[in-house]
Amino acid sequence: MRIARRALMATLVLTFITGVFYPLMVTVVGQLAFGDQAEGSLIREDGTVVGSRLIGQAWQGEQWMYGRPSAIDYDAGRSGASNLGPASEVLTDAIGERAQAILALENAYRPGISTKDIPPDLLLASGSGLDPDVSVEAARFQARRLASVRGIPLADVLDLIEDHARRPPLDLFGAARVNVMELNRALESKNR
Repeated sequence: MRIARRALMATLVLTFITGVFYPLMVTVVGQLAFGDQAEGSLIREDGTVVGSRLIGQAWQGEQWMYGRPSAIDYDAGRSGASNLGPASEVLTDAIGERAQAILALENAYRPGISTKDIPPDLLLASGSGLDPDVSVEAARFQARRLASVRGIPLADVLDLIEDHARRPPLDLFGAARVNVMELNRALESKNR
C-alpha cells in the first residue's frame, strides 16, 4: 500500500509539473518576452487578420510578389514537404510545371528569360511548405513585373526589396531573405 501511495503521489506531482506548471511558465515567458511571435506574428488591417509574418501564403495576381511553392497548398494545419527525392519523376514534372507558369507570367516583363534564369527557391518547395520568405535574388527577379503592373519606378521596387531584406546573424549563417507578406504590404502602401 505504501508503494502505491508513493507511486500515486509521484504521478500527481509529475503531472502537475509537466502538465500545468511547465506549460504555464512557457506561456507566460513567451507572452512577456516574445508576445508578437507567441501570438503568431499576425498582421492586421482595419482589425482584420490578413496573414502572418511567419507563414507563407498563396498570392494570386500579377500585382503581387509570389513566394516559394508549397507542397501542401499553404495549409498550416498540415505542414510538411512532398518528400520526393532528386530522382523523382513527379518532382521533375512539378518543377517543370512551376517553371512554365513563372515563364508565362514573367516573360512579358523580361523577354527571353528561360528556366535557368529562375532562382531555385521559386521552383522548389520548402521543407515545411509554409516558408514566408524568398531569397533577395528571387525578389529582384520579380521586380520588373511588380514595377510595371503597379506603375512604380523599378528603382523604387528595388529599394523596397533592399529595405525589407533581412541579413542572417553576423552575415554568416545563410543568405539574406525577404518576407513576401511584408514586401507585398509595402508595395500596396506605395500604390495608395
